[in-house]
Amino acid sequence: MLNNVLMLLTVILCVLSPLLSVCQVPLAEGKSVQQTIDILHKKLEQLSAVKQGNFTVDCETYHATGNASGQPTKLLYVMHNSETPLSCLALFEGGPCLTADGNFDVLMIKLKSHFQNAKGHKVESRGSRYRYCDFLIKVGAVTMSSSARGISVEVEYCPCVVPGDCWNLMKEFMQSFLGPSIPELPSVFATKPEGLYVPADCVDTMTQYLELFSKVRKQQVLPGTTR
Repeated sequence: MLNNVLMLLTVILCVLSPLLSVCQVPLAEGKSVQQTIDILHKKLEQLSAVKQGNFTVDCETYHATGNASGQPTKLLYVMHNSETPLSCLALFEGGPCLTADGNFDVLMIKLKSHFQNAKGHKVESRGSRYRYCDFLIKVGAVTMSSSARGISVEVEYCPCVVPGDCWNLMKEFMQSFLGPSIPELPSVFATKPEGLYVPADCVDTMTQYLELFSKVRKQQVLPGTTR
């Protein structure tokens, strides 16, 4: 009986996970990436948000080799998140996706005859984590080939799992430091039963980052932003 109760609690804790949004933020007028990030940090600190370390999210791109069918080659994205250092996520273009051990990168090296790393396509978001009441905020500089391509902002609201119940609250909070640049409700929630957000395997979070990274890959290098 006790084991059944513990299993039920584990399932509940996995399902009742916080709502999270990832978006790209435009540069402040006349400011660089780092200057805009500094402005966002200052606004968060004015709200009494407390800095709690750093974070990193990155994405490596691979393409299949030896495609004899003549069909377009699907891409494979391998993503890492410092919040889950013992695992990574592998997403095929158009699906499916899987959560893998952190040593999955070693396996990809051994599979180089089947999957070739797309050199120069690695995208990374790196920055600071802040805590404000029930909100966790991450502001990162998005870079590709040592050049800054933009700014990512991740906002997590810990107590709620139903977007319809708390999205207006999240928007109001984001507006307090992002101004009019607040995002719409992330599209990943549209496929969730009853609107629940279930990031037990981080798929939804990383899918949002992948969408953001795909956008910045197509952008021009921002002036004066090479590291």
